[in-house]
Amino acid sequence: MPLLKSAGLSAAAIFGGVLITATVLAQQPPHAPANEVNSDGHNDPVPPRQAWSFAGPFGKFDQAQLQRGFKIYREVCSNCHSMELVAFRNLADPGGPGFSEGQVKALAADYKVKDGPNESGEMFERPGRPSDHIPWNFPNDNAARAANGGALPPDMSVLAKARGFSRGFPWFIIDAFIQYQEKGADYIVGILNGYKDPPPPSVQLQPGQYYNEYMPGHRLAMPKPLNDGQVDYPDGTPTTVQQYSKDIAAFLSWTAEPKLEERKRTGLRVMVFLILFAGLLYYTKKKVWAEVVH
Repeated sequence: MPLLKSAGLSAAAIFGGVLITATVLAQQPPHAPANEVNSDGHNDPVPPRQAWSFAGPFGKFDQAQLQRGFKIYREVCSNCHSMELVAFRNLADPGGPGFSEGQVKALAADYKVKDGPNESGEMFERPGRPSDHIPWNFPNDNAARAANGGALPPDMSVLAKARGFSRGFPWFIIDAFIQYQEKGADYIVGILNGYKDPPPPSVQLQPGQYYNEYMPGHRLAMPKPLNDGQVDYPDGTPTTVQQYSKDIAAFLSWTAEPKLEERKRTGLRVMVFLILFAGLLYYTKKKVWAEVVH
C-alpha cells in the first residue's frame, strides 16, 4: 500500500503541474510574432491571438457565445455561406449552443426545405425538421457564383479547422506544449477585423476586391460583412465588430469540432491512466529487481 500511495502521489503531482502550466499559458496569450513570411517572401501581419473559453486542457464552449454566434450566422453569414454538415438537431447536442428540443423544432420550422418527389413526381417545399441540415440560400454553386461576382463562398461547417496561419519557429513547438489549437478562430477574427479603407498605396485592387490586412495577398472578394450595431443582442452584450467576430468564430469552432469537450474529457482520463500506470510500472520494476545483484 505505501508503494501504491507513493506512486499515485508522485504521478498526481507531475500531472497536476503539467495541467496547471498548460492552462495558464493557454489562457494568457504569449507575445506572438508580428509577421509571417508568405510564399512571395514578404512579411504578412499575423492575426492577434485571442482569449477563448474553449482553449487549454479544461476549455469549454460558452453556450451564450455559441448562441450569439449562431444568430450572426443566421442573420448575416447565411446570406452567402452554406453550412452543409450541421443539422438543426445538432444545436441541442451536449457541448453545443444548448438550444432546447422545442427551440430547435421552432427554429427548423422557420426554414423551407426542398423535398420530394411527391406522388406526382414533383419536388416541393416543406417546413424544416430537426433532422434536416441547415439549408443554403442558393440552389447550386453556379447560382452562388453568379450572385457573388464569380466567387464561390466557402462552406462554413469546418471553416475554423480549414483556415489558419504559420507562426514559424519556435512557436510551432511551443504551441504543442500550451495546446494552442485556436489558430483558425484567431484567423477568422483577424479577417473580420482586418478590412482597411482606403488600402495602402502599394496595393492595387481590381473591381470587386477589398483590402484586408490579414488575408494572404491582402485582396478579398468578400466585402466587409459586419459593422457595429448590425445584429441586436438581447442579453446586453456589446454589439461591436470585435464582439461579433469573436462570437461567430467561437460558433464556427464548435461546428468544426462539436465533440471538443468530450475529446478533452477523454484525453484527460487517458493521461491520468497512463501516468498512474507508468508510475506503477516503475515502482513494480524496482520492487521486483531490488534483490538482484547487477
